[in-house]
Amino acid sequence: MSDQTYGVAITGLGVIAQFHARALAELPNARLIASCDVLPENGQAFAKEFSCDYVPDYNELCSRDDIDVVSICTPSGAHAEPAVAAARAGKHVICEKPLEITLEKIDRMIEAAQKAQVKLGGIFPFRFDPAVAQIKQALQAGRFGRLTFVAGYVPWWRTDEYYAQGGWRGTWALDGGGALMNQAIHVVDLLQYVAGPVKRVQAITARLAHPQIEVEDTAVATLEYENSALGTMVAATSMYPGQYRRLEISGDAGSAVLVENDLTVWQFAQEAPEDAEIRCRFTGATNTGGGAADPKAISHEGHRRNYESFFKALDAGTEPELNGHEARRAVELILAIYRSAQINGPVKLPL
Repeated sequence: MSDQTYGVAITGLGVIAQFHARALAELPNARLIASCDVLPENGQAFAKEFSCDYVPDYNELCSRDDIDVVSICTPSGAHAEPAVAAARAGKHVICEKPLEITLEKIDRMIEAAQKAQVKLGGIFPFRFDPAVAQIKQALQAGRFGRLTFVAGYVPWWRTDEYYAQGGWRGTWALDGGGALMNQAIHVVDLLQYVAGPVKRVQAITARLAHPQIEVEDTAVATLEYENSALGTMVAATSMYPGQYRRLEISGDAGSAVLVENDLTVWQFAQEAPEDAEIRCRFTGATNTGGGAADPKAISHEGHRRNYESFFKALDAGTEPELNGHEARRAVELILAIYRSAQINGPVKLPL
């Protein structure tokens, strides 16, 4: 294992970049060196707050010897260009969700990292929640029996003012989609993380509360997994006042329901000695708004764990647990859902 401290640069200084900076500040093997944004006033304010340099051009970031990792926090449809530039400059890359908004762009990012022999990692903080780890462990132990139903719900609310900010939200070109691609992608990722690949979807999407945007604010999909389990995915930014996201996993020998960070159901046909303690530990675990109505009402703890996992892989010289191929899967499933809604019929995966 390496004792290296990684110099990190963040490009794209919207709201989420602040959570990255706070996460990095808590890691002993990371140091935020520089930041980059097209708006000098944003960049200078961010640099002052987090005691780092401001650089107006990400290509300048990539040329610096004191930077080992470039973190991409630009709008979703503008991830590929800085990610590829960073990889070609020999920098490791960690990129906010979604990795990109098309599979072609994602594949360019993966190829660039492979050719440069650097690591490409994704950001899905919910994956690193301790309750999710508990569910994953139970699944691997076979405690659910045969999986029968795995579903995700993201019943959130966003205001018209939210979509008006920045000029890119709610557009196909830079947001790449709506409630599914921007907000619910965290739970879309979890569905396949816990239950395995989806082989077929059928979906309906609509603009119901925000007719001025280009993309969906409400989506419902039925899912058929490769292991034959069925499920649903519900995503919305149209459901005032917004509620916590929810993940359900059921089989013929057990069920679990995760509501934000709380395990509200943890029941198995064969009770284990540790189950009572698990139910106690994950009751009342949620201490934020979860982003249900306010995208800033989240904790940076998930980002800290996400970075911690990425740096651990860099130390070991191994692929990150959440590498480019793994982060690609959620985008592929969302694009299949969009295609299904467009053709009003089922779509098989892989695309």
